[in-house]
Amino acid sequence: MLFDFMNGFHDAANSIATVVSTGVLKPAQAVVFAAFFNFIAIFIFHLSVAATVGKGIADAGVVDVHVVFGALVGAIFWNFVTWYYGIPSSSSHALIGGIVGAVMGKAGSSALVSSGILKTVAFIFISPVLGFFLGSLMMVLVAWVCRRATPSKVDRWFRRLQLVSAGAYSLGHGGNDAQKTIGIIWMLLIATGYSASTDASPPTWAIVCCYTAIAMGTMFGGWRIVKTMGQKITKLKPVGGFCAETGGALTLFLATALGVPVSTTHTITGAIVGVGSTQRASAVRWGVAGTIVWAWIFTIPASAFVAAIAYWLSLQIF
Repeated sequence: MLFDFMNGFHDAANSIATVVSTGVLKPAQAVVFAAFFNFIAIFIFHLSVAATVGKGIADAGVVDVHVVFGALVGAIFWNFVTWYYGIPSSSSHALIGGIVGAVMGKAGSSALVSSGILKTVAFIFISPVLGFFLGSLMMVLVAWVCRRATPSKVDRWFRRLQLVSAGAYSLGHGGNDAQKTIGIIWMLLIATGYSASTDASPPTWAIVCCYTAIAMGTMFGGWRIVKTMGQKITKLKPVGGFCAETGGALTLFLATALGVPVSTTHTITGAIVGVGSTQRASAVRWGVAGTIVWAWIFTIPASAFVAAIAYWLSLQIF
């Protein structure tokens, strides 16, 4: 639950940065708005991502309480570090890295499920590229459709439409990210014998708790990252915010349907860069984008390293 809360807290920027930075919603309104859509995703998405995390990353026979503890400590550590420095990194990949590090600390690489890991790693590259493509495509389409409208009229339209796109993105964020913690709890229940590996879904209490925790985390908002996402990468207007959020939401809906624990951070960053690049290349602050990419590269190794140490300490202490 602490990781899930931190996930919502850390990734709140993904859902609200554009809608706050464009002035469509005030910060307090935005976090409540995003948290609401985070939670109602419980009624919309199938638990395919939870199944990938719970059964598709590591051999169930290797997982125990020490492995899960190590994985969560590694993920929470990396989330805290990147939040502190205002760097938009992936809670999803921090968690996957934590699982990999703790499992390798116990049984080596042979205990990992290569298909699940390869699918996750592939989307490290696919999600920002797809977000970039869809965000820029939306921006071009909107520019063509609104070519005869006055700037003030376009701004007025998209201030309303951005509420729709922000809601859709928050829905996708809750649908994909809450399921990762559901998957971890499911993994732990299977490992400790409280749930059978053949069960079609985790218990209802785990599902409700996880969606509630991520929504509560979002309500507190990771304001350090909001500034980076909303203004430092590129300057956004409501029309740009709408296009970035819509492109990002479509990417998240696709990934969740495929059962891939994708990074909401990577997705929205790619979409924001795509929107900025349609104006002109210099509209994107490539130095800031480069720093973010380096954080992405280090996420899995760093969280895996800390998770392996936490696993070893857990064995010594407990």
